[in-house]
Amino acid sequence: MRAWLMDSYNGVETLRLGEVPDPRPGPNDLLLNMRFAALNPADAFLASGMYPAKPHLPHILGRDGVGDVAAVGADVRDVRSGDTVGILRCDVGVEVWGTLAEKVVVPAQSVARIPQGWSFEEMTAAPLVFLTAWQALTQWTDPPAPPPPGSTVLVTGASGGVGVASVLLGKSMNLTVVALSRSGGKQARLKELGADFVFDPNGPHLAKVIGGALAPKKLDLVIDSVGGALFPHLIGLLGYGGRMSVVGRSGGPVPEFNTATLLFRRIRVGGVSVGDYSAQQAQAIWKEIVGRLGAIGRRPQIDVIVPFEKVKEGFHRLAQGPMGKVLVRAPNGK
Repeated sequence: MRAWLMDSYNGVETLRLGEVPDPRPGPNDLLLNMRFAALNPADAFLASGMYPAKPHLPHILGRDGVGDVAAVGADVRDVRSGDTVGILRCDVGVEVWGTLAEKVVVPAQSVARIPQGWSFEEMTAAPLVFLTAWQALTQWTDPPAPPPPGSTVLVTGASGGVGVASVLLGKSMNLTVVALSRSGGKQARLKELGADFVFDPNGPHLAKVIGGALAPKKLDLVIDSVGGALFPHLIGLLGYGGRMSVVGRSGGPVPEFNTATLLFRRIRVGGVSVGDYSAQQAQAIWKEIVGRLGAIGRRPQIDVIVPFEKVKEGFHRLAQGPMGKVLVRAPNGK
C-alpha cells in the first residue's frame, strides 16, 4: 500500500510518500480501506520529537479517519466487512501505524458508526478534537461533569479543531463562551457558531475588554491551546476557584510569571490528555457528544480537504491556523 512515511523526527516536511506491505489485523482488529484522514497538531509535534511517544521508524502518522472494513479479526463480532466506520481515540498514529495510508489496522473496540445524517468528512473531523474538548470542559469534578449552566469559559485558538469543538460543546452545556481569534473572518464565523463574545488576543487592553464584557461575572474556566506570552494574562482573568485546562502550546514556551497569582484565588491548572480514556470510556463519551451536537443542531467544521498526494500542503495549512479541521482525501475517498 501507499503511505506517508516518517523516517526521522525532523518534522512533517521530511515525510515521504512510499510503498509498504499492507498491515494485517489481529484477532480483535479491523483492516480499513481509508476514505478520509484528519491532521492534528499532535501529529506535527510527534514528527518533530516533541511528543512522549517515540514509535519505531518508519512510522505513519494520522489518528482520525473514516474507512471501509476490508477484513475482520477472528474474535470480532459487531462489525462486518463492508461496513464504514470512524476511528475514535486509540494508539493508531501514535505507537502504531496511522491513517495517512491507503489502509490501517484499528482495534474493533475503537471504531464507531457514522452518526445519522453526518457525512464521512464530518465524522473524520470530529472524534479526537471533540473528545479532547470534552475532557477540557469536564475534568474538574469527580466524577467528571460539565460545568454548571451559566458558567463562563474562555477558549484560546478558538478557530482550531479543539477550539471549535470547545465552543460547540460549551454552548451545548449552556455556558457563556468567550472565544479568542486573531482573524476577523474567523471571529465572525465563531459568532455564527454560538460564541457569546469573540475578541482578538492581540487587541489592546484584552483583560479590561473581557472583564467589561462579562461583568459582574469572572471567568470560571480557560481552555488554552496556545500557551506562550498569553498564558499569564489568562491566569489573571480567572475568578476565585478558576480553572485552566491546558490542551496545547502552539504559541511556544510560557515566559516566567508570578506563581503567587495562583494562590489567593485558588487557581487550578491541569493538562488534558485523551490517552487516559479507555476504549469503553471513549465510546460512552462519544455518544454523549453526538447527542449534544444533535440537540443544538451543529456539526463538526471542516476548513479544507487536500488530496492524498498533498499531505504536506495540509500540514502547512494546519500551521497557518485553519477554521476547523484539515482533512486528507485518501485514494478510496469519495
